Amino acid sequence: MVKDIIKYPTPLSVEYATDVRKFDQELFSLIDDLKDTINENNLKALSAFQIGSFYNVIVVKQDDGNFLELINPRLIAHSGKITTDEETAYYPGVKAEIVRYKTISIVYQDRDAKDNSLQAEGELAILLQRKIDYTFGATFIHKMSKQEREKFEAKLDGDVNTGHSDYTPVSYKKDKIMHVVDFSLFVILALFIYSFFAQDTEELQSIWSYELYVTYAVLGLIIFSFIFTFYESKVHKTCTTGQMSNMLLSSSVVLIKLAILLGLSYYFVRPS
Repeated sequence: MVKDIIKYPTPLSVEYATDVRKFDQELFSLIDDLKDTINENNLKALSAFQIGSFYNVIVVKQDDGNFLELINPRLIAHSGKITTDEETAYYPGVKAEIVRYKTISIVYQDRDAKDNSLQAEGELAILLQRKIDYTFGATFIHKMSKQEREKFEAKLDGDVNTGHSDYTPVSYKKDKIMHVVDFSLFVILALFIYSFFAQDTEELQSIWSYELYVTYAVLGLIIFSFIFTFYESKVHKTCTTGQMSNMLLSSSVVLIKLAILLGLSYYFVRPS
């Protein structure tokens, strides 16, 4: 059955592919769907991720018309580098220069659950690397340098209606806020370590005060990030559930780290 291919700006459905454990009709039907979708769209290959499946499966259409089925593929070795001019179905009609490995070695299983391996170079190696990216919830944009990514994102943002409710930005401003939060936690940790070299009670009091100031700043940034995430989820409605869940998880981890650092500082840094 031909399936819809997930395309930008719709976010990829899952983060990491799940390895196949049961080699049954459900798997075979998925492989058939990938083949049908490849033929219908005149493509060379598809990862199961691209049609919304969470299984670690890639299907490649070979030059002779036969299909190569790779179940649970793993890239185990590589050599050389090559700069390629690539495009992918997720970003239709948009090309980008990507640095790839020139030669790769892959292990995988076939539909009979037998272990196989292959070495690839040239176009096949590039194609397989691009499809394996999807098994990690990534696209070739994650292979770009910071400068190249910013240019690519700007081009993408210019090609869609950013005021449309179905638009999903490539990156979120709240992510930058969380980077500041992470740096603030590092500052608290650095102050805690420095406290062991403090000379007197007055210096310990200053360190404790600085830690409290940074803590207040972290809490303020988390609150602001929640507000900003709520705003972005209202503007970009396709991202509501994922972004709010991600923010809750990120904030929980930050608060746990903050509580541990502040607890240690309370007992070891704060003057009695």
